[in-house]
This record gives sequence, C-alpha cells and structure tokens, in this order.
Amino acid sequence: MRVIPGRVEGGKIIPEGDVSLAEGASVTVIVDSPDESFSLPREQEEQLLDAIDEVDRGEVIRAADLLNRLKT
Repeated sequence: MRVIPGRVEGGKIIPEGDVSLAEGASVTVIVDSPDESFSLPREQEEQLLDAIDEVDRGEVIRAADLLNRLKT
C-alpha cells in the first residue's frame, strides 16, 4: 500500500508527482472535507490516528516488499 496525494480535476483524481498505477488498480480515496465527517468507535479512531502518524513519520513498506516477505 502507498499513500499518494492528489487532486480532483474535471471529476478525475490526478495523483501528484511521478506516480504510475496499474490499469484497474483498486484504490481507496479519503477526502479532507470540512463539510462532512465520519465517526468511529474510540479504539478504531486511535488505530487510524496511529496509522496516520506512522505514515507521516515515513514508517511504511511497499506492498510488493510485504508480499515478498510473506512468501519466504
């Protein structure tokens, strides 16, 4: 999994930077919107905030690397 910032242009999501995604790749989009919110149980909210902090610190692993580790 990778976190890729982007923006919407003409109704399409345009990734920022030199990013290539495979045709048909499955993606999840989280939109920062002051007009809408969602709620989570406290434990799930803490897990989400911890995961965001890990990404912000650069503590990530590429999906391909993880899959290779799991194969061995």
